Amino acid sequence: MTQTHPEKDDRIIPFAVEPLEARGRIARLGPMVDSILERHAYPAPVSRLLGEMVTLAVLLGTSLKFEGRFQLQTRTDGAVDMLVVDFEAPDRVRAYARFDAERLDALGADPVPTQLLGRGHLALTIDQGADMSRYQGIVSLDGQTIEEAAHQYFQQSEQIPTRVRIAVGETLGTGGRAHAWRAGGVMVQFLPTSADRLRQADLPPGDAPEGASLHTPQEDDAWVEARSLVETVEDHELIDPTLTSETLLYRLFHERGVRVFEAQPVVERCRCTRDRIVSMLRQFSDEERSSMVGDDGRIGITCEFCSTHYHVDPEEVGVDA
Repeated sequence: MTQTHPEKDDRIIPFAVEPLEARGRIARLGPMVDSILERHAYPAPVSRLLGEMVTLAVLLGTSLKFEGRFQLQTRTDGAVDMLVVDFEAPDRVRAYARFDAERLDALGADPVPTQLLGRGHLALTIDQGADMSRYQGIVSLDGQTIEEAAHQYFQQSEQIPTRVRIAVGETLGTGGRAHAWRAGGVMVQFLPTSADRLRQADLPPGDAPEGASLHTPQEDDAWVEARSLVETVEDHELIDPTLTSETLLYRLFHERGVRVFEAQPVVERCRCTRDRIVSMLRQFSDEERSSMVGDDGRIGITCEFCSTHYHVDPEEVGVDA
């Protein structure tokens, strides 16, 4: 019988390959991502895309050293026009997708991610609370995958050589279910002690004279090795329930030696509460709140993240009965 490792799911492990001056994180997601995707019953292509976003969000969000929120959001003209993943430090994740069913059907049975996304942008937002300024980075999604957009973000915003691999797929389910969603990802970054070794090729300047040659620094051999090793990771290795993160890291870096640090768990948990819903409704005008009252005499609100439905009496939000 094949041995699975459910206790190794839904966690992120930081690691370091010190001889290559590389650090990274590896994620293995099981019940957490399955709960998000199954609750909404998305079509499979949409679930895979949202699963990629969730994986990227936890790889990045768990690296933050403060209490606050990290959000990934796409806005595009594609069939899947919005993806949102909300990570609340240190471990809470929620997510949802918005898509056009007719446009999705028109793409056929197995559309590629770039067809689903179309053209638009991916925004990365860090919110450390009311007393701190929010930070937002934006990268293009014109014909790019989620992985490729992440690479562009680190190149143009962080100037840190970074390689990300993400996979999402279905495996045999339990408890009578035919399948269960799984996701996994690994991110490695080159963080040498010498700043000179960190230099990357400049982004092409829009106003460069015609025929001008751009200086392209040679990539550091240590980074080339670390990046190339991560690029050998196959999708099935990232989602295989019988393969632990520690085993995969050993496969990749055993010749150089890899240190793993304490695992960080992640859970699927929404931030919505009845009090938050009432507070949100009170921010609308009297006319808008009155228009929300349904035939049953109450205001109905469904959370887009967790699909929980709330009923609010009009008097609670200042609407005359």
